[in-house]
Amino acid sequence: MAGRLLLLGNEAIARGLVEAGCAVATSYPGTPASEILAAVARWKAETGAPMHVAWSVNEKVAFETAYAASIAGLRAAVSMKQVGLNVASDPFLSAAYTGVTGGFIVVSADDPGPHSSQTEQDSRRIAAMAKVPVLDPVSPRDAMDLVAPAFALSEAFRIPVMLRPTTRVCHASQDVPVGDVRPLGRRADFRKEPARWAATPVHRSRLHKELVEKVAAIASYAPTAPRRINPRVKGPRAVVASGVAFAHAAELLDAMGLLATLPFYRVVQPYPLHQAFVDRLLAEHSEILVLEETTGVVESQFRNRAKVRGKESGTVPEAGELLPETIEGILARFARKRRPARRDPIEAPGRRPTLCPGCPHRASFMAIRKAAPRGIYPGDIGCYTLGTNLEAVDTVLCMGASIGQAAGFHHAYRQAGQAVDIVATIGDSTFFHAGVPALVDAVVQGARITVVILDNRTTAMTGNQPTPQSGFGVLGEPTAAVDIEALVRGCGVTYCRVGRPTRFPEFLALLKEAVAYARENGPAVVIARDPCLVDRAPFEKPPARRRMTVSAACDGCRYCVTRFECPALVYDAGENRVRHDVLLCSGCGVCIHVCPKKAIGEAPDA
Repeated sequence: MAGRLLLLGNEAIARGLVEAGCAVATSYPGTPASEILAAVARWKAETGAPMHVAWSVNEKVAFETAYAASIAGLRAAVSMKQVGLNVASDPFLSAAYTGVTGGFIVVSADDPGPHSSQTEQDSRRIAAMAKVPVLDPVSPRDAMDLVAPAFALSEAFRIPVMLRPTTRVCHASQDVPVGDVRPLGRRADFRKEPARWAATPVHRSRLHKELVEKVAAIASYAPTAPRRINPRVKGPRAVVASGVAFAHAAELLDAMGLLATLPFYRVVQPYPLHQAFVDRLLAEHSEILVLEETTGVVESQFRNRAKVRGKESGTVPEAGELLPETIEGILARFARKRRPARRDPIEAPGRRPTLCPGCPHRASFMAIRKAAPRGIYPGDIGCYTLGTNLEAVDTVLCMGASIGQAAGFHHAYRQAGQAVDIVATIGDSTFFHAGVPALVDAVVQGARITVVILDNRTTAMTGNQPTPQSGFGVLGEPTAAVDIEALVRGCGVTYCRVGRPTRFPEFLALLKEAVAYARENGPAVVIARDPCLVDRAPFEKPPARRRMTVSAACDGCRYCVTRFECPALVYDAGENRVRHDVLLCSGCGVCIHVCPKKAIGEAPDA
């Protein structure tokens, strides 16, 4: 099956995993890493590779599942976004001590910018804290090419290895040569060794010493040593780069005519940095520019940083992406060369992100505002974070935090002798991921809160991956389905009701009942169940589409546009009225209940 394919970076990583004999691949979806597991599953189906491929309930479980396969002697991989690594950090740090048998790759996709994340943290920092080596790909093809060396490094030193692409690698496309898939033919063979695999504190000191020795040896491992791009060029100043910053710098140095005057190095393994390389650079150059995203991981490993120009010196920004125009200016200043005059790009006007037309979450948020008009609304991570636009989400911290924060608000106000309605929102996938422990705690502590689980039976924001209650897996294969209502009741919740937000009057009445119950009794849970308009697959056939219209009663108050924010409702400034965009309207009919003038209704011929 050898040939060439145009692949996303994530697809290229997936192809590399399959070709390298990965036997178990797991993940929890999160941008920019979501496509990796889906592509692994596709390659598995197309090539017949013997693999277990699965979405897990969260990153910690995904890590532990894949890691167990690696200590049984098979090659395994887990993929996640950078904030997902926070969730998996407990087993990640411990696995560095206990090590592996078969190769084990942790793909942590970082999001400098950030484009779709709460943070733009640098996963290499967590890897350095764990003492786990990291490889930085610069392009989709490079990301695929680094998979086999990552497995080899992992097996050579019996240690997990992090592959750390960033958004610009994950979502770039490149023509990539693909090879045949040759299964390794390994059999699972877990060798019992309690002093390693079940290591108690008495053994951890020894394992830590072994880990320190491994890291020192990896800092001399030739296959991942830094690479000199222009070996014949000599000069007092040198440029060192890793990841996407290297790709940008390579193009810019060539375009600016600096490849002939500035020695240029690529760091493949930013941690641990090869110390012979560091010593050589400090001996040969008077100034060393380090370009990397997002923090100074490479820079910090130069023992003598007096010669280093990077984030610590203020030469390179400490936050945000290193875009080509940013790197161009840095290179020009470093080389004492005038930067070419360029026009600033013209920014096209845009529209802020909003929920899709007909999204049931919009109806849920409107009901929350009406049921608890002076309440506090903790929110969570998902497309429903856009409830901030509708003034129905007040806080967004991390996956699963809405319930814990709701309980915290209750306890804070109760201690002060105050009462306030608190309505938390959380998606179904996020509830399974991290909301269950918080709900258990809220029950035990008697937090008088209302929790609205926005249940569309899909992980909508990251590409409509299945959830534990979907009943199917990554390739559509049937799986057991978890009953979310039973799970909620199993947490000790006595008030648990299901409603459809798009049946707005009924849903509003239900939500008011839940808020009233919570004021006196403790946690109340409402499961707001309606399909994502992008993916109706888990639901029955959708109802017939209703055709909406705006009557002459509209006086242009724009309440529906500003407070409901459905893209299908468009304000016409010329006529001072609102009109329906029939191409965008889904016909859900919720807007009928929004207009204070009763100007919105179904068309007579509907």
